Amino acid sequence: MVSQLALALLAGVFAGALFSFIQIPIPAPPNLAGILGIVGIFLGYRLVQWAGVHVDILQHLSVF
Repeated sequence: MVSQLALALLAGVFAGALFSFIQIPIPAPPNLAGILGIVGIFLGYRLVQWAGVHVDILQHLSVF
């Protein structure tokens, strides 16, 4: 798990450096509030998985 996190961080640093080098904006929130929003989305997703609740949208949309 730690090696996976280290590789993800290394890939992110490389991608950020590349974006900066070729002078294009990064595809990420430019401030801490945006980053916390992404973390919140992830935590909410994991919370629902842990709780074991879900709705099958495709089942409810297939009325034919």
